[in-house]
Parts: sequence; structure tokens; C-alpha cells
Amino acid sequence: MYRFENKFYLFGLALIPVFILLYILVLQWKKKSLKKYGDISIITQLMPDFSSTRQVFKFILLLFAYFFLVIGLANPQIGSKLEKAKRKGVELIIALDVSNSMMAEDIKPNRLERAKQAISKLIDKFDNDKIGIIVFAGKAYTQLPITPDYYAAKMYLENISPGMIPVQGTAIGAAIEQSVNSFPKESKTNKAIIVITDGENHEDDAITASKAAADKGIIVHTIGMGLPEGAPIPLQNNNGGVDYKKDREGNTIITKLNETMLQQIAAAGKGIYVRATNTEAGLNTVFDEVNKMEKTEFDAKTFTEYEGRFQYFIFMSFLLIVFELMLSEKKSIWFGKLKIFEKGIKIS
Repeated sequence: MYRFENKFYLFGLALIPVFILLYILVLQWKKKSLKKYGDISIITQLMPDFSSTRQVFKFILLLFAYFFLVIGLANPQIGSKLEKAKRKGVELIIALDVSNSMMAEDIKPNRLERAKQAISKLIDKFDNDKIGIIVFAGKAYTQLPITPDYYAAKMYLENISPGMIPVQGTAIGAAIEQSVNSFPKESKTNKAIIVITDGENHEDDAITASKAAADKGIIVHTIGMGLPEGAPIPLQNNNGGVDYKKDREGNTIITKLNETMLQQIAAAGKGIYVRATNTEAGLNTVFDEVNKMEKTEFDAKTFTEYEGRFQYFIFMSFLLIVFELMLSEKKSIWFGKLKIFEKGIKIS
């Protein structure tokens, strides 16, 4: 298992496209400045030692040096010590709807992102419980098997997006069945499922699936993402703008929260239903219900120690910077003999 100790520094990677853009603008500015002094083809003949290829290569070296520096500051770590310990808790699976309707923005920033933020905060509250993640749209898939590793849970959570399931729809019943099958068969730990969706079930009998889970001693809670008045479903068009999903008659589709359905699913699963709002996602209420469940003891293997690997990336960044400083934009005797940069890029 690996992780980044200081993930905040990874935001620095977003500056790389900015650096590339600024470099292109600088090259264009230099080109315009040279034109003020005469014909560029003549000017380049007056600078036979100048290598524009080497200039670009130096910039690429600096970009890679910056990349390795950012990764080094984030400090990638590898789990070095795996320990087996006794824990006392429950097993919980979160079934998260990733259908297109979850991109509606009646819950800010949108239903799916709000749910992911709330789940991340919920994981922070766990102590000895196990967690798994199921994603579903027209079909349901296991995103993360039951695990006591909360860092892994957060990592998998970050990668969830609507595009990960090609079959659209909202198969809540399939998600509940997949969740039930994901619990270890031999486990005697108390179990619960939290279904997070807008409730627009188009595929199956979710109420029957929830009742079947309850008959096996698995409680099913539901959280409704969205507002009763609903919102359109944004879709990105080919021009990079935003359109809204329409029906065959060309009318904008409004996706609405189906509270009645989610209340019935929760009732059949002997759980509770909570509606999310822009200020409260409802997971705290469900978490209190999970905490009321009797905790049972189980064995768990987790990484208790991690070793940093930042030094390799910092060293690579240092080497690239040194090499860039040693490399002149002018053709040198040493590199001239190697003929690495014999041909330059003509400025026209």
C-alpha cells in the first residue's frame, strides 16, 4: 500500500500547464522583438552558436525537475509493516449512485460530489469498523471490497465518477444485492448498507432486495441526494460548454428526488431514510444509527508504519536542475563533439 503524506503539495502540478503557456508566450515575444531588428533569417546567421533546440530542451528539464520536486514534497510513502490486530466494530458498505442524474446541481456543487465529500468526512469518524464501496448506475460493481484500511477507502472514493459505468440507469436493487454479496460469508459481524442516491429507480425491485437483505440481518439505510423540485442534468458538449439532457421531444429532463421510494426501501431494510441538503448530507444521522449497532470482534490486518520515498524524487529534481545549469543555450565544444544538438530549430 502506498500513500502521499502531504497531498496538498500535489496541487502544485496544476501549474505545469501554466508554465508551458508562459514559455510559449515568451518565445513569441522574443520572436516579435527580433523582427524589429530586421529579417530573422539574417539575424539567425549572425548567431551561429545559438541552438533553439537546446533552449527548449532546457525548459523541458526544468519542467521535469519541478514535477519531481512536487512529488518529493508530497512524500510518497510505502507501507512497511503489516500488523494483525483485534478490532471491535461493524461492517458497512456504502452503495453510491453514479448515474448521470447525480450530476444535477440542486445540491452544491452537485449531488455526486456532495455525496463523496460527506463519505470522506464519515470515514474520518470511523475507528474500528470495516468499510466497502459499491458504485451503481444501470449495473452495480464493487469499487472497494470490505476493508479496515480507511486510507484505501478514501483513495478509491476520489476516483469515483459517472463515466466509470457505461450502462446508464439507476439499479438500486442490484446495488443492494451486490452489497449483500460483498460481505464476507463467514463473518458474524453486524452489517449495514447505506444507499446514497436520488431514488430514481428505473431498473428493478429495490424494495424486495432491501427486504431480502434485512431477512439476512443486514440493515439498509437510504440517503436521498437532491431536492423534491429537482434540477436539469448537465452534459458537456463538444465545444467544452454545458448542455442539458433532453428527452426525445427536445424537452429538458428534470431529475427529481424520489423520497417515497427511498423511504420504502429503508423501511423494508429496517433502516432509516435521511434527505440531504446543501448544508447537511445526512450521513451524520446514519452514522449515529450505525454506532448504535452492537460491535463484534474481528481480526484485521493494517499497515502501521510507512516509509517515505521523498529523497529519490528530490535527488532526481536536483540532478535535473544541475544538468540544466550546466547546459548552455549556446553550442559548446563538449556537446558539439557529441553532436546531440547539431540541428537547431529555425525561428521563422
